[in-house]
Amino acid sequence: MTALWTSDELKRATRGTLHGPAFEIADLVIDSRKVTPGCLFVALPGERVDGHDFVGAALEAGAAAALVGRIPAGLEANAPLLEVEDVLGGLRDIAAAARARTGATVLAVTGSVGKTGTKDSLAAALSVFGEVHASAGNLNNHIGAPLSLARLPQTADYAVLELGMNHLGEISELTRLVRPDLTIITNVEETHIGHFRDVEQIAEAKSEIFEGLKEDEGLAVLNRDNAHFYFCAERAEATGARIVSFGRSEDADVRLIGAECGPEGSNIVVRVEGRQLVYRIDGIGMHWAFNSVGVLACIHALGLDLQKAARAIREVSAKAGRGKQEEIAFDDASLLLIDESYNASPASVTAALDVLSMTKPKGAGRRIAVLGDMLELGDRAEFLHLDLLAKVCGSADLVFTVGPMMDQMIRNLPPMLVGGHGATAEEVAPMVAAELEDGDVVLVKGSLGMGMAPIVAAIRALPENQKTAPRNAAYGG
Repeated sequence: MTALWTSDELKRATRGTLHGPAFEIADLVIDSRKVTPGCLFVALPGERVDGHDFVGAALEAGAAAALVGRIPAGLEANAPLLEVEDVLGGLRDIAAAARARTGATVLAVTGSVGKTGTKDSLAAALSVFGEVHASAGNLNNHIGAPLSLARLPQTADYAVLELGMNHLGEISELTRLVRPDLTIITNVEETHIGHFRDVEQIAEAKSEIFEGLKEDEGLAVLNRDNAHFYFCAERAEATGARIVSFGRSEDADVRLIGAECGPEGSNIVVRVEGRQLVYRIDGIGMHWAFNSVGVLACIHALGLDLQKAARAIREVSAKAGRGKQEEIAFDDASLLLIDESYNASPASVTAALDVLSMTKPKGAGRRIAVLGDMLELGDRAEFLHLDLLAKVCGSADLVFTVGPMMDQMIRNLPPMLVGGHGATAEEVAPMVAAELEDGDVVLVKGSLGMGMAPIVAAIRALPENQKTAPRNAAYGG
């Protein structure tokens, strides 16, 4: 095992107290169910559960030690522990120590939509230039970001970290910990607007990311097409950052000239400093194509080889819950599932419906949209749900909805498009499963709080020995 941290290093970083024998760790884990041999179990207290109650189980499962705020009852006298005043504070201290010791170039990604896909593509692009450490999944909040940074190995050449927020001040705290060399804001949209005065205040919150840049040395990569470009650029310039822009605008430093987006991926043309670059990605939809241009803008800002980076991002595609496509075979039939169940906002629902629209069903199959409420939209919620009507009508042959806001939307659809509605995903799941036929293409999309996973599970559990297979050319454009 290669040591990520030694017990002495962790003690110095946290100013904590060691109990038991010295140890080395290879990882940090906050969920006792995900303990790996040689990890440090971080016993975070929570509103519903307290990590201290699982320290014993974590050590039995192979954890090398635990970071605790108190000594849990029932442990062996010589249990390996690092005791600190505050566990989350201790985790942040380890993260700060990781940042202080690294020689890696650190990139921070934020934006209303597209953060995780951009982060994954950036990690792939940078992998051809050196060792890359990236946030796992979407670990981007006040716990996930410090955890991701604390996991940064000393050998890394690049670190790509995702920073998220739904209130003012949250990114400010995270970026001052991460201290990025390069920041990218993918876009500013009405996501989480229920927590903000208006979308301009969302731009203000996203622009906090520049506060972590080193004065006069940072890089800020910005979406030139976004309505809030000038606001964000002004905030970046206040730190002395060099701005690199991307988009369709003639003024963009990395300019999107054209993109042919189909059900098997996208062919993209960009222009950088008078030179044209043509490349292909497997990610499906214009949003993937556009985000890839942002990735190349980061590579350009770092002075790295754009052609190598473009080749490296080709095979990056959506993950489960974020647009992953899979063919579900049942009986003598099959359908295509587009799993967008993880989260939803007006911009991301529009992008998902575009993907549904461009995906041709097999045979007599239909395009089916299963949509859950978009949460955290405040007094804009009813308008933004009804605003989807035209897009839904132009993208789907049949629609199922979940939640009170989508109920308002589906009531305004033409009757021939209405499949069914329910208050919960559990209520709608059997309706959807009973309706599916050979050749259908099914999109499932909703906010995290709507819990859309049961609908995806019901589709995957279609009777008669269902199986999954790689997406094939039977579904075309």
